[in-house]
Order: sequence, then structure tokens, then C-alpha cells
Amino acid sequence: MSKVTYTATGDAFITRRIPEKGYDGYDEIVKLIKSHDVAFSNLEMTFHDKEGVPAAESGGTWAMADPRCLDDIKKMGFNIYNTANNHSCDYSHGGLLATIKYLKEKDMIFCGTGANLGDASKPCFYEANGQRVALIGVCSSFKISAMAGGQTGDLPGRPGLNGLRHKTNYHLDKERFDQVVDLAKVTRINAGAERSVRTGYGNPPAEGTFVLGNISFVLDDHCWIESIPNEKDMQRIEKEIREAKEVADVVLVSLHAHECDADETTVPAQFIETFSHRCIDAGATAMIGHGPHEIRGVELYHGGVIFYSLGNFIFETETVEYQPWDAYANKNMPIDTKVGSYMLNRTKNRTCGYMVMPEIWEAVIASWTIEDKKLTEVKLYPISLGYMNPWPQLGLPKLSGDENFLRRMAELSKPYGTEMEIKDGVATIKLQ
Repeated sequence: MSKVTYTATGDAFITRRIPEKGYDGYDEIVKLIKSHDVAFSNLEMTFHDKEGVPAAESGGTWAMADPRCLDDIKKMGFNIYNTANNHSCDYSHGGLLATIKYLKEKDMIFCGTGANLGDASKPCFYEANGQRVALIGVCSSFKISAMAGGQTGDLPGRPGLNGLRHKTNYHLDKERFDQVVDLAKVTRINAGAERSVRTGYGNPPAEGTFVLGNISFVLDDHCWIESIPNEKDMQRIEKEIREAKEVADVVLVSLHAHECDADETTVPAQFIETFSHRCIDAGATAMIGHGPHEIRGVELYHGGVIFYSLGNFIFETETVEYQPWDAYANKNMPIDTKVGSYMLNRTKNRTCGYMVMPEIWEAVIASWTIEDKKLTEVKLYPISLGYMNPWPQLGLPKLSGDENFLRRMAELSKPYGTEMEIKDGVATIKLQ
């Protein structure tokens, strides 16, 4: 009988070295990670020494860390990684390619980014206890310039990430739909698009739809929000899953996605659920979600498991070492501003943002077991990232055993029909 144990954590936004002797709670975290055969982490950071130029737009903060931080992550026991996230191209293609260079030099197995779309889309593989495991890394939250491009017979591809684009349609009843049409007439926001249609360059919207600027509205009998994964991207990813299934025993998919159900940040957008289901149907056993910096529910689906978001694992966003001119200019600060002053300004002297959101500083480590290619156990271990710690000490994980937090996780999972048993600071998901 073939049995392989898996663990996965959420976002590793690491900005500084982990102390050589660890920290309070470090040994317990490492012991848990190393007790599993396959250990996944999402690297939400670029790792290089100013080897790329700052992009015009960042993923929120321009994220760059000392490449030696990769040694610290690896030392914790992780052995397979995703690199596709909203910070992948914070330092343009140079930063992305430098990160790839350091990952390869340190013999770290990763996926999600590459020198072209083919490289970024393909899985990476890890051998564990007699099983070959494939991982495919995907990101839905990105600036379009960060998405990798394919090669042609004439030109090379574009470095970037394995992107999942999506479309949002706002369904409106007739009264509100007519209001949108009237608003377009008053503002003339669609003048350019309408001229493009008249000259034959553009296409008119489908019957029953209306585009206001770049927002799509659909005439319906009630109001609701629909989001759909881009079909070309979806089919490309499904093809990679099916191909990986032919040469691996188990296929995992990692999705970095911030998108939510309007302002319900703990509820994934509709397209994320659609994407996750189609990945499992294509042959994946687990979909590992991360990105919103807080937890989301867990779903059991067709023999697989979907973690819609594991939250954070390491979150040191307030101690980034560098920020570019663009960050300071956005806050009307002089170019000789230091990062500490910038962070104080951005957080209004630590009175807003992540600093005052306790839910950001709690998360889970997922654990599951696959025996003979079947899911046989799923557990959740709660962690704390030190919400009450001083600013310089924020962001490092320790096991918390917080059963109240696990009960919150259970509530978020109920809409998917998922049931959990919480005991001794660990949640065990009842398999169907």
C-alpha cells in the first residue's frame, strides 16, 4: 500500500532572515512540516539583489528579499513551491528571472513562473515515498503585463506567470439596467468604443448585455454578480493537469487569488469555485488556495479537497527593505523617504490596514494523506503570526491550538457541506 502525507501553508511573505537558532515556536512548526513527505509553500516574494527594475505597478507592495531567505524557507522543511502570485513581477522581468535563477541554484522545486508561457504553465515534480507528485502553479490576481506570453516561430515568449484571467458580469433587473444605459448616454463614456464598432474595428456587445467603460452588465430578472474563468486559460490549465496525471501519481494545483464575493473577503469569487471544481474533474487531488491574506473554507469535491485559502504563513509586509520612487510619489512623499517612514505614513501611524486586522494574523497549516491515490485524511492546524507582538516581531508563525479559530474555519466551510471534528487544538475533516 502506497501512503504519502502532505502539508501546505499559505503566503510566505518573508522580508528578513529567520534567526539561526529559530524563535519561540519555531521548533514545533518545523517538526510538523518535516513530519510530512510533501511540504508545499507559496513564495509571495521576489528573491534577488536589485537584479530587476521596479515595475510601474506593484502587487500592493514592491516585494524583494535577500536570496538567502530561500535557505531559511527550505530549512523549515518545505520541498515544493509556487511562485505565481501578484508580486511575481514587482521588479519586472529581471526580478522574476533572477528569482528563478536563485531557486534553481538552491535546488528548489517550483512552478508557476517561467521564461515564457510554456515554462510558466508546466508542472514541477517531486518524488516522495514511492509516489511522483506534480504541482501546477496558477495566479488570478495580476497586472496583465505580468502574465507570461507564448513563443512563435518568429519571436520568443514573454517571461511571467501562469495566469488565469476571468470576467465579471453584473446582472441587473430592467430598472437598474436602464439606469446604466442612461448613465452612458450622459457621460458619453462609450463614445470611443461605439466609434470603433461603427468603423468595423470593434464588436458590438451581445444582445441583452451592455458595457459601461470596461464593466459588463447583463439584463436579468434580478441583481447578482457572475464571474467566469477565461476559457482559453482554463483549457490550457486543464490540459496541463491531464498531461501531468499521465506521468505522475498525484496532481496538486496551487491558485493565488485575491478575488472575493464583492466585499465578503472570506468567500471566494464564483470563478474560483468553478476553476477549482474543473481542476479536480481534470485529475487533480488537491487545490491549494492562498492570496487574500485570510482564511477561507474547505470543500470536499469528487474525491479531492479544495482549500480556498490557507491565509498567511509568514507575513512580514511591514519590514520590506526597499520601496521605489513610485511608492513614495503615490503618497506625495519626497524621494529621500526611508521605508520605515513610508510604512508609518501608509498605516497612518499603525492605526489602519493589516496592523489592526487580527484575522490577518491567524491562519492554518493543512495536512492530508493519500493512500493508493485516494484521499484518506485531512487535518487543519491553527497558527498565530503574533498579532500582539511589536512591529519588528510580527509575522512569524507558531502553532496556537486555538479551537475558537478552528470553529470559525468550520463555519466558513459549512456552505460546502464540509464537517469538522475539533479536538486537542486540531480540526479533522469528516470525509464523505
